[in-house]
Amino acid sequence: MPVRNPKEVFVLMLSGLRQGTERATAIVRELSQSVQDSDIKEALEARVFVSDKILSTIDEAFKLIGEKPAKINDRLHDVFVEDFRREIAEIQSPEAKRLYVLMKIHHLIHLRIGAYKALVAAADISGHHGVGVLLESCLADELALVERTRWMIRERLVRAAIA
Repeated sequence: MPVRNPKEVFVLMLSGLRQGTERATAIVRELSQSVQDSDIKEALEARVFVSDKILSTIDEAFKLIGEKPAKINDRLHDVFVEDFRREIAEIQSPEAKRLYVLMKIHHLIHLRIGAYKALVAAADISGHHGVGVLLESCLADELALVERTRWMIRERLVRAAIA
């Protein structure tokens, strides 16, 4: 898709974020199936719920700007999943697997946080303040998820150190 102006860049980035959120939700669903720990499974299911809410919010942002999501080819998530599957298969310790899953989720969320920050700034600069509000709410959800994940990683590390 040729990009001719800043609005098309914005639509392209927002489309990438939406597609990335869809794919990340699928990844989290897959991760939750490979986890036996009930606490982590519950947290992952909550993340799927929040991600579904984020998708609805991004769809509303598209409505506000009068655009539809563009189809983009983003190999980042494909590579992420391929690496995850290969690496998780090599980890034998259940506790190490749980920690690895949490760390990969943490990594994935941070990638999206950067995209949200750029898009919020772009929405504000372009005068789409309603879109900025919607994206800022998505960013807040992502920041809450990353903090909860950080807490779970720290808790797991403390448990491992005590044991």
